[in-house]
Amino acid sequence: MTTLALPTDLLPADGRFGSGPSRIRPAQSAALAAVGSTLMGTSHRQAPVKQLVARVRAGLRELLGVPDDYEVVLGNGGSTFFWDAATFALIRQRSQHVAAGEFGAKFATAAARAPFLDEPQVVRAEPGTLALPAPAEGVDAYAWAQNETSTGVLAPVQRVADEALMLVDGTSAAGGVHTDLSHTDAYYFAPQKALGSDGGLWLAVLSPAALARIEELDERWVPESLSLAAAVASSRKDQTLNTPAIATLVLMAEQIDWLLEHGGMEFAAGRSAASAQLLYSWAESREYTDPFVQQAEARSPVVGTIDFAAEVDAARVCAVLRENGVVDIEPYRKLGRNQIRVGMYPSVDPADVQALTACVDYVVEHL
Repeated sequence: MTTLALPTDLLPADGRFGSGPSRIRPAQSAALAAVGSTLMGTSHRQAPVKQLVARVRAGLRELLGVPDDYEVVLGNGGSTFFWDAATFALIRQRSQHVAAGEFGAKFATAAARAPFLDEPQVVRAEPGTLALPAPAEGVDAYAWAQNETSTGVLAPVQRVADEALMLVDGTSAAGGVHTDLSHTDAYYFAPQKALGSDGGLWLAVLSPAALARIEELDERWVPESLSLAAAVASSRKDQTLNTPAIATLVLMAEQIDWLLEHGGMEFAAGRSAASAQLLYSWAESREYTDPFVQQAEARSPVVGTIDFAAEVDAARVCAVLRENGVVDIEPYRKLGRNQIRVGMYPSVDPADVQALTACVDYVVEHL
């Protein structure tokens, strides 16, 4: 491959555009280094770490506008862990899943494999298109991804049925997209997206109905590490069942504080929306690009997917940009499309997104 050096004045100030793990701000890294000899390597049952967990839980409650009677719960693992835990503690007998991308389909698979549950109902859509849950007889839990990270499709969050639970995967939306959590019963996510942290934890905002369902189904046999009842009990003590990823908690706490200090969700969602406007308008104005998600209102403001014309090799463009320090815009691996995928979480300055589009134009022109 021919190396192409881009003009330095064209490059973004920060060339990281990953869709997860996402960009971590230098101030967060500095804050983590500052507690290297205090919090790191200390007992998670003692006050300093419990205070850190309390800081995260309280910060999320303020940032996300959590209803007063909902609880913020956390546990070890990531969203995949939560899917498995939900099959034990949140689905009573039959669930409905929206599979419009990789992550919605994974939760559906987890429910289908649970021998104590009925076969789930699955609403399917082609990648890049929007599908929505719909009321169905016998369904006691509806599950869908608010933001499908693999395709860049954003789905509305609205209650489908009064007597069932709404299980919404907010992994790449929480902290970057306005959400009325009263329309959810379990709004769960991992912190390595808009919350600008690392992996190793799942977090969930649980409604009274979800908490009641967890208590109801607690008689089912479940591995302790997947017990949502145990996670709820631990969280009420500002703890986790096992040793948490303390570095992840520190990074997340710093990110939450930064977002709140700059205006909370108005700032966070506005920043991502500004980046998205720049990316999509650029893609629509070029002959060789087009937004993958054709339905404009379903285009994600935090993860943008842009198709390239057949005569432009997106993989080569990504490789050249990576050589110049502009990284992680490759498409989701299983889609196999000639496209780029751009993380536009609140940590990403819209000016960097604009610089990215200029860099892509430069590479395409010179290759």
